[in-house]
Amino acid sequence: MLIASQKRRENIAEYLLYMWQIEDIIRANGLDIDKIKENVIDRYPELDDNQRKEMTEWYESLIDMMRREGVEQKGHLQINKNIIIALVSLHQALLKDPKFADYSAEFYRTLPYIVELRAKAGNEKSGEIETCFNALYGMLMMRLQQKEISPETLNAIKQISHFIAVLAHDFKLDEEDKLFKQE
Repeated sequence: MLIASQKRRENIAEYLLYMWQIEDIIRANGLDIDKIKENVIDRYPELDDNQRKEMTEWYESLIDMMRREGVEQKGHLQINKNIIIALVSLHQALLKDPKFADYSAEFYRTLPYIVELRAKAGNEKSGEIETCFNALYGMLMMRLQQKEISPETLNAIKQISHFIAVLAHDFKLDEEDKLFKQE
């Protein structure tokens, strides 16, 4: 919970990937708070009783949301979908504004990779921004599983990661009302 709120303030992309990982951790523990306490919360011995209680309540609220929203097996919580929606909205605004030509250039350098990934997605097609996050999350999972990653994939992820970092930076500026300010 503390990690999530810190990531949310500092880097929206890291926050979203972290929250997707939390969703998967909850699923891996069968949406069972006792298993989450044992496998996750208890692994932080430095937490005091109050922090442990807050963390437990945070996981309980996420479990409740996952059940209510029907994402027990797959999919993402609406709070996480809303971040994608906000990022897509900003992405579209940046593409339309000639002041952000560098952003547009970065996106068009990334677009061939997005198109290729979407072609491989079959019926599970996502928008451009979500496709980028799916690729980054997939890479995270491959690294955690210590799977071999081809040079082509690494190259694609490098470009996607750079593009998303630019979008995340602009998102932070926009939240601080510093992005579209007149010079």
